[in-house]
Amino acid sequence: MQNPKPISLFSRKENEEIKLDSIFRYRADYQHIIEIDNKVNISVWGQDELSIGSVYGIYNSNEVYGKWLMVDANGNIEIPKIGTMMVKGMTLPMLKDSIKNLISQWIANPIVDVKVMNKEITLLGEFRNPAVIHVDKDNNSLLELVAKAGGFEYYANLKSIKVLRQDGPKVKIANIDLTIASDEGARNIQLRPGDIIIAPSKKNKEFDKRISTIIPIATSATSAAILIGAF
Repeated sequence: MQNPKPISLFSRKENEEIKLDSIFRYRADYQHIIEIDNKVNISVWGQDELSIGSVYGIYNSNEVYGKWLMVDANGNIEIPKIGTMMVKGMTLPMLKDSIKNLISQWIANPIVDVKVMNKEITLLGEFRNPAVIHVDKDNNSLLELVAKAGGFEYYANLKSIKVLRQDGPKVKIANIDLTIASDEGARNIQLRPGDIIIAPSKKNKEFDKRISTIIPIATSATSAAILIGAF
């Protein structure tokens, strides 16, 4: 039996038409779905004992201070005075309404706000400032995230930008060519928390590095030409 041929993440045939998988296409009605390991921040106006990371009370809502509830492996969180609540699969408006309904039994017209503290998108490769970037919005464009990473480095291969997204047990990949204004991915892709954006290097990056090191050593233009020819 022959071993399966490995597939390169960064290889693509020249002039190959890129089709954007439906999972990446823009949806105006998209809302973040609460997942296991999300850090949930709950605020109830005037009710510090019910608030975790409250933006209305005495607690700081910054993630580093630990004022949040982690969604456990079963998809639950433990809310003060309410108890265990299954939140996996809910949108934030759904969770907000559920909490309001529960606490309205003893609080009249409660004002509730809910956030997920660790909604993040990762940028790797040829960015000026590759980083894990926190996002508050549900709808995030590729250009917004690139700007937050300081833009691309000189050697970024703009013809082969990749966006990776977990889809159940599989990882879906969007191939984007930013050198073509009509590229479907550049125009229509919708980034979501958990996505990974990769900007690969152009093939000549290592070549240029080696030449820039060798040429100053060469004593003449002829020597430099010979060295360049050797590569």
